[in-house]
Amino acid sequence: MIAVFRAARKPKALLATLLTLLAACQPVNLGSGGPSINTNRPVPVALLVPGGSATPGDQVIARSLENAARLAISDLRGVDVDLRVYNTGGRPDQASAVAKQAVGDGAKIILGPLYAQSANAAGLAAASRGVNVLSFSNNTSIAGGNVFVLGPTFENTANRLASYAVAQGRRDFMVVHDPDVSGQTGRAAVESAAARTGARIAATATYELSQNGVVQAIPGIASQAQSSGASAIFFTASTAGALPLLAQLLPENGVDPETIRFIGLTRWDIPPSTLAMPGLQGGWFALPDPNLNASFEARYSSAFGEAPHPAAGLAYDGIAAIGALASQGNADALTAGALTQASGFAGVNGVFRLRPDGTNERGLAVAEIRNNQVIVIDPAPRSFGGAGF
Repeated sequence: MIAVFRAARKPKALLATLLTLLAACQPVNLGSGGPSINTNRPVPVALLVPGGSATPGDQVIARSLENAARLAISDLRGVDVDLRVYNTGGRPDQASAVAKQAVGDGAKIILGPLYAQSANAAGLAAASRGVNVLSFSNNTSIAGGNVFVLGPTFENTANRLASYAVAQGRRDFMVVHDPDVSGQTGRAAVESAAARTGARIAATATYELSQNGVVQAIPGIASQAQSSGASAIFFTASTAGALPLLAQLLPENGVDPETIRFIGLTRWDIPPSTLAMPGLQGGWFALPDPNLNASFEARYSSAFGEAPHPAAGLAYDGIAAIGALASQGNADALTAGALTQASGFAGVNGVFRLRPDGTNERGLAVAEIRNNQVIVIDPAPRSFGGAGF
């Protein structure tokens, strides 16, 4: 087992190793679905960020995404990238307009946008020219055609955690989910993962999305958990939503987290104060390879004097994948067939690959909260075919 909170050493060397791994990927299975590139010239890449948005924080995200992309470009070997940055304002209509502009300017692939509706609009705008879009979104409903999502998905996380839970003898799942679209998506992901791993859905429960609604639902949820035979409860709620109440009130209503393991589809280490919640001690969640992620954060902070936004690594990964494919000298390096190579890519969030349906698979570690700290109890795989795949 590996403790997460450990100082990263030699981040530059670690990132250089990542790029070597990228260049060493298996030969791509080239196919249609993307424009040809001139292998003797820099690859024109459009980066769509939420700059100019009226939403607080979007400018910080935009800066972080651009910085990470430029950091990735500086780490590439044997290929040049001509990065062109376009602001979407966080709006679908503007995302559509700048995507058309980017394609008109010669972009061979679009990296971004962040938000699902904007990514969908950008994909539609670029589709007629056959330009692929590597969105930072994690919303799989927009995936497909020329749109790929780079963000971590409920489906991928659920598969990883369900596989680990079953391996530990916990085969009876209860799903406690938010009532909104995100919660329903999470519930469906756990149900699918259960079927895939041979687990049983023992019960499902939800609540009104308010403090009073959660409090009123707790007795019924606790009763279901105890009577259903569940050995694990999957929560879709985030630390900014219902999770703190659920983690506090379910144990107070007789649900023992040692008997019925608490498992989360969201990151329980963000913000770090979540780690101190008594009800989450012993709980499991998934996260990217912490050593690789710490190395990236150290390198980014050294270069730009501030910590990266959590989404910044997706921009690095996107550029690194583009660079790895282009470095092989194939004119059709950015087609759908090339982007979906089975061997995938190695990035600052670990190994990942894009699927033909536009979704992704990411190598994730399984972590446990223990004594207010994050402990990795099953490391992230370093290649496809390893643990969790």
